[in-house]
Amino acid sequence: MRSSAMRDMMAITARPEVISLAGGLPDTSTFPPEAFAAEMDRIVRGSVAEVLQYGPTEGLDLVREQIVNVMAAEDMRVDAMDVTVTTGGQQAIDLITKVLIDPGDALICDAPTYPGAIPTFCSYEADVIQIECDDDGMRIDLLEQAIADLAAQGRRPKFIYSIPTFQNPGGVTLSLERRRRLVEIAREQEILVVEDNPYGLLRYEGESLPTLYSLDGGTYVVYLGTFSKILSAGLRIGWTVAPTPIREKIVLGKQAADLCTSTLTQDFAGEYFRKGRWQEYVDDLIGIYRSRRDAMVGAMAEYFPHGSTWTRPEGGLFVWATMPEVLNTEDLLAKALSKNVAFVPGTAAYVDGRGANSMRLNFSGVREDRIIEGIRRIGEAASEQLFLYETMTGTGEMKLPPLPEDYQ
Repeated sequence: MRSSAMRDMMAITARPEVISLAGGLPDTSTFPPEAFAAEMDRIVRGSVAEVLQYGPTEGLDLVREQIVNVMAAEDMRVDAMDVTVTTGGQQAIDLITKVLIDPGDALICDAPTYPGAIPTFCSYEADVIQIECDDDGMRIDLLEQAIADLAAQGRRPKFIYSIPTFQNPGGVTLSLERRRRLVEIAREQEILVVEDNPYGLLRYEGESLPTLYSLDGGTYVVYLGTFSKILSAGLRIGWTVAPTPIREKIVLGKQAADLCTSTLTQDFAGEYFRKGRWQEYVDDLIGIYRSRRDAMVGAMAEYFPHGSTWTRPEGGLFVWATMPEVLNTEDLLAKALSKNVAFVPGTAAYVDGRGANSMRLNFSGVREDRIIEGIRRIGEAASEQLFLYETMTGTGEMKLPPLPEDYQ
């Protein structure tokens, strides 16, 4: 078992003086307090006994029906009976891995991939094969080669895990051509694809692309979703949509894990979505997050060392930045924390130690002014590390931002 890079830093990043660009935090301060109060008042007046009781493992019917409506906003047609409500998107990843993986089984995922998925895959002792991504997402040519290599060993992957839209942590989006080919491979090879789509509705620019689930129709694609990014992470409501044989096993796994997802938060979310307020709220989030993304990218251009690169995502919550090769972002994080700013080192998104000079940066949970200041502090820490490297090695080729006046 491995610890989660994000959770390990929660105690530090919760301190008010720390600018956290580490977590995948939505800005819950934007949720209207009056809407929250109205839903809680409704619960107090009319359904206290029900929401304080156990619920069905599959989830409340109202919530499953609203999940169908949310998925329809991305042109997916789903039967509510195929939906299983989970305790957040993280449990959805855990359950599908629990159901499909025996120790030593191969699974394939993006490189880099969601840092929270790595501990899950490792805890079930999977053989994780990561496929490099470029600006158009997972490289399908490398995926096909990996499948062929496994076949030559008499093996096949249990599933392919991917975040095709505004990938976490890379921020890249799988192109339409690659989406279609990935679905074709799933059908030709009879391999399951697990599509994790927490961010699909948070698009800031560009044309929407069909989900893998909509291209496949739900035969070989298992879909994972969550309300954490479009409503509230604290409600802990996610879901899976899977073919019946897999769904039945997911339900068994969930029974053993927690019996059911909180009926209180399900009732809250179900009624909120039923009233149709959510789309206006998501539109507001899109405007806020777009400005914060622009602030982050602009600050990186000003403060990061020469030779650094980064993605400019069309949506989602993350930018993936790569520093000059001589920097190790785990060491850089220690320096950054002394300056009260945090990020996720790139190695957390790999199983094999890659990503040592990269980092994941979140822009959704912090105001623009604090984003800019946080990036300035990271750039300052990087410049200090590079200055030390040049001093020790006698090289002077790197172009560095000026060191702070009080640097000793």
